[in-house]
Amino acid sequence: MALNESKTARWTALGVVAFTMLCGYYLADVMAPLKPLLESQKAWSSIEYGFFTSAYGWFNVFLIMLILGGIILDKMGVRFTGVMAASIMVVGTAVKYWAISTSALDGMTIIGWKAQVVVAALGYATFGVGVEIAGITVSKIIVKWFKGKELALAMGLEMATARMGTALALSTSAPVAKAFGNVAVPVLICLILLCIGLISFIVYTFMDKKLDASIQTGDKSSEPEEEFKLSDIKLILTNKGWWYIAILCVLFYSAVFPFLKYAADLMVNKFGIDESLAGIIPGLLPFGTMILTPTFGNLYDKKGKGASIMILGAILLIFVHAMFSIPFLDNWIIAFILVVILGVGFSLVPSAMWPSVPKIIPEKQLGTAYALIFWVQNWGLMGVPALIGWVLDKYCITGTKIVDNVEVNTYNYTYPMLIFMTLGLLALIFAFLLKAEDKKKGYGLELPNRAN
Repeated sequence: MALNESKTARWTALGVVAFTMLCGYYLADVMAPLKPLLESQKAWSSIEYGFFTSAYGWFNVFLIMLILGGIILDKMGVRFTGVMAASIMVVGTAVKYWAISTSALDGMTIIGWKAQVVVAALGYATFGVGVEIAGITVSKIIVKWFKGKELALAMGLEMATARMGTALALSTSAPVAKAFGNVAVPVLICLILLCIGLISFIVYTFMDKKLDASIQTGDKSSEPEEEFKLSDIKLILTNKGWWYIAILCVLFYSAVFPFLKYAADLMVNKFGIDESLAGIIPGLLPFGTMILTPTFGNLYDKKGKGASIMILGAILLIFVHAMFSIPFLDNWIIAFILVVILGVGFSLVPSAMWPSVPKIIPEKQLGTAYALIFWVQNWGLMGVPALIGWVLDKYCITGTKIVDNVEVNTYNYTYPMLIFMTLGLLALIFAFLLKAEDKKKGYGLELPNRAN
């Protein structure tokens, strides 16, 4: 019997790799609540913060590292690729920590930017390569263990665990930085966690090796991973359904993750929340997704309606950003309610989108297909934060205030929220196009994932 037929084995494997992703997502969002402190302690501007945040996608987009990672994944397998990705995350985080903690870069510039900002951005870009390749690797791992079983539920639980990292980052990084009087301390905590996450994935490789051995000697119906072929890329890129999912992905995630990068600053500037507490309300969003994403994934497994779930999620996204853009809605209770609603929308779309890819793309091409989707997504994760930072500094400064004896700018977030709302509207359009394509091609996106 194949090892993935054992519920205990497959859920244990999921837990191990999901922990690695939790560690990665902690670092991905740890700087979001620290924007006001970066301005006061390190004299960063919004444009510099946007430049740094956009670095996440630099290497993935311009050096096509993510696509190469997908090719490596389909050619070398999940064990090699996962350990490689986790190691890259550790290296990138170490560079980022050094840049933010050292005084060696003070007063220096690189290509016209503060050297500290550039080196920290390079570390973040390196980390971005690792965490994105780890993401596609874990997606393929889940398909490997759960296809024909609780696939959407498993993907939902993995995302929920990863979101726990986001929630911890948003809710703890500012208090930790304040307590130690040093904005670099939360990044050091991330570095330690990522080292543990690397060890965790190494443990998983032994389970994966046993799974392959059990498949070869037991369940002959399960196919081993096939070699990557260059023609696979053409097959994926000529699939209209894949394109709709990829574009929906970049639009949806660009309206959520960049929002989270600025959400704490939004809470300070619009809702008057103290800097040390500003990450708590945005931190509620990942906590909500921990429950809702697996719930909606389980619903998709049993009842189907994947495309319809994505449409509903996009509608909620539009509503939330539209409400955030209204200037006089500035009570913290409103912010709390809107973040909760956004959490529902943020749970709906990924819970249906990622498990839908194996219905459109053959399993032997999944690594490359996920990599290409993530590559498209990284254009948004790179460009939108930089755009928001530029818009804030150019059009949204309303005055100044004193924070920790340093004068910093105050902002009106109406324009950024309208940008996020527009992304939601475009995501809704492509969700409808995906549903129409499914009806035409019969992918089964509206059908359950489980036969019983």
